[in-house]
Amino acid sequence: MNALVTGAGGFVGRHLVELLLEQGWNVHALGGPSDVDVSSRVDLADEAALRDAVERAQPAVVFHLAARSFVPESIGAPLDTYAVNAIGTARLFAVVRAYARGGKTMPRFLFTSSAEVYGARPAADMPLVESLAPAPANPYAASKAAAEAILLGEMHTSGGDVVIARAFNHIGPGQSERFAVASFARDLARIAAGGEQLMFVGNLDAMRDVLDVRDVVRAYVALAKDGASGEVYNVCRGSAIAMRDLLGRLIAIARVPVEVRADPERMRPSDVPISFGSNQRLRERTGWAPAIVLSDSLRDIYDDARKRIGL
Repeated sequence: MNALVTGAGGFVGRHLVELLLEQGWNVHALGGPSDVDVSSRVDLADEAALRDAVERAQPAVVFHLAARSFVPESIGAPLDTYAVNAIGTARLFAVVRAYARGGKTMPRFLFTSSAEVYGARPAADMPLVESLAPAPANPYAASKAAAEAILLGEMHTSGGDVVIARAFNHIGPGQSERFAVASFARDLARIAAGGEQLMFVGNLDAMRDVLDVRDVVRAYVALAKDGASGEVYNVCRGSAIAMRDLLGRLIAIARVPVEVRADPERMRPSDVPISFGSNQRLRERTGWAPAIVLSDSLRDIYDDARKRIGL
């Protein structure tokens, strides 16, 4: 089966491409630079390049991962975030639909959205379910909510086959150190290498639903195969853990003495206190379930951080 993967050079994209290749898919990967041999760079603003990529890939499934995904960056440059995440998604879907109208089979369009679209919800709303109306609390979340609405509106009026995966927080080896858990591991690895025994952190009281990236990409493939067209699916563990506990577990793995200090510059103005979802719809539709325990994820992340600094 042929797959077109956008954002293939990113954290999640690399893991997805690896899984697809292991399963025997023919993969055309976009969004380099990447360590994947089949990748190339295509701008979501370049309609002609997108048409060429889709024609060459002849995909049964388009996995659309390409996005501006760092929330603080979206706050500083909201228009750029909207241009890529919302308008870029609309442009790619229009190209895919035009490809099908040329006599080809309509590819399934698997869009990777985010639990950020739910916004700040009271504890009584947990676990979050897909029927809740989006209430985005930052530009990144707004861009993803807009892209969801565009895709579903276009599908219902003009045709198409769209499945939306709302991913909650995911972690794993290879993640950018801009993100909290990867940055924790980096700092601890530097301390283990003889660096200053001091860490600056953001909000450790925030509670998040955290899933290993390798479980996330298994869910994406399961939804590509068995998800219902026009449906939204949470991709999550189904429980919340405080960032403070994640850091504590990493410190225990690293076995280094460390002083932890709060850094006001790392606090988000619209940080959501608690967020965890229900994965019941995903489980019932596809049979997917998380397979990687959190302790194994954290060990792999710390080992990856050590390798990055040559330990």
